Amino acid sequence: MEEIIYSPELTIPDTLLLRNLADDIQRHKEIKGASSKVDRDEGYSSTGSGRSAENAINKYGISEERDASDIQKLNGFNDHESKDFEPTVISSLDLADLQAKLPAVVYQNVVLPYIAWARTIVRHDTDVLMLTHLIMYFTTSLPSAIWLFYNFTYLHGIFHFVMQFWYMGTYTLMMHQHIHMGGILAKRPLLRLFDTYFPYVTDPLMGHTWNTYFYHHVKHHHVEGNGPDDLSSTLRYQRDELLHFLHYIGRFLVLIWLDLPLYYLRKGKYANAARAAFWELSNYTAIYMMYQLNSRAATFVFICPLTLMRIGLMVGNWGQHAFVDADEPDSDFRSSITLIDVPIDLTLDERAEMLRRHTRRFGEEEIKVKFAASAAAAATGKEE
Repeated sequence: MEEIIYSPELTIPDTLLLRNLADDIQRHKEIKGASSKVDRDEGYSSTGSGRSAENAINKYGISEERDASDIQKLNGFNDHESKDFEPTVISSLDLADLQAKLPAVVYQNVVLPYIAWARTIVRHDTDVLMLTHLIMYFTTSLPSAIWLFYNFTYLHGIFHFVMQFWYMGTYTLMMHQHIHMGGILAKRPLLRLFDTYFPYVTDPLMGHTWNTYFYHHVKHHHVEGNGPDDLSSTLRYQRDELLHFLHYIGRFLVLIWLDLPLYYLRKGKYANAARAAFWELSNYTAIYMMYQLNSRAATFVFICPLTLMRIGLMVGNWGQHAFVDADEPDSDFRSSITLIDVPIDLTLDERAEMLRRHTRRFGEEEIKVKFAASAAAAATGKEE
């Protein structure tokens, strides 16, 4: 489509998927323009009828041949035996761009051997990026935090906080993969041990409390799906009211330690209530103890990241508000998420939400494939 501009910052799979969707729209427009029988009120909205998938494809201009080709290409990115296979090494560059920017000797003797080694460490061959970031966090964040408790200076404290702010987004996306897939490293004994316990070190440094992301996001949010019982739902708020916005953020900041266990109690999930309360309050206790040890260091290392992360999560929820269909609140296709001027490569959580029931154990690249494969179902508003 001529009016769509594809950012050069998008990944190759993202661009392929966007072009696929744009082609659907263009074909649909051409069909609507060519046929006077098409109802003007119909488009990509759900009609709630029982039309077959074949009829939907004919009506909405979705090309099975094109979809099959794109899905094969997307699968190839994840298949180490495919000529299209491409692991992600760093978040800002595709592998081809990395090769173009580095001297050949560095790429051949440093990058390629690192990729070969990293693929034996991570859970999926594509996820070299996960190991890259773990190495980065354990060689920068952790030593910096330890040194602040040993020899605090305000300049170092500010630098450390800025560094953590820079890391928070990618770390949260990494942990999103971790909590959905039960880990990110290969299932070998020592790696499994490290994979299980490293979040207890890194989570507090990045503004997360122990296991709360798992109990809030996977065990609660994915169950409720932005519906009335979802603690992060904005259904009861007017989003252009400042007081509503402040109430939404303030309640999460001050009361999530209580609201989440109470949610589980209301649902009769008493074990989850106890675990959620235990881990949240245990982390608060640990931060308090570190504050007693060195109040200034604890403020910059733990308290500031925690405050910023929780405000950021709530601002993100508020800005990426989910519209829940009143007739079918449990439908993943009839509900939608509003994204305004948000780069697609920064909305991995949102793309995962759209297929949450079918993709709880899938990685981001696999979700893109399933998203493309579900185009016909999305067009009719019916889940396959």
